[in-house]
Amino acid sequence: MAEHSPELSPLQLITEMARSLVDMPDAVSVEPTPSEGGTVLHLTVDPSDVGKIIGKQGRTARSLRTILGAVSVKLHHRYSLEIVEQDRPQPAQAGPHSEP
Repeated sequence: MAEHSPELSPLQLITEMARSLVDMPDAVSVEPTPSEGGTVLHLTVDPSDVGKIIGKQGRTARSLRTILGAVSVKLHHRYSLEIVEQDRPQPAQAGPHSEP
């Protein structure tokens, strides 16, 4: 008899998939927000890892959303994924008007 592992919640599923894709897994956070007709999962990663989550031409993000859509159908609850892009801190540049 095969053992059945406990099911992950959509929030845990997206968190674990994102952590497996990025270089800084400790910076991954997923915040659920109720919205009209469902729940939006806001995925935040380290600014240096945003490209890994989005993927070439958005393929990775699209795949995450497809999986989340399948979970939505199974659970009879609409989930959507929003990737939060934080601005990278700009390094200070010495210019003609900067002080030493």
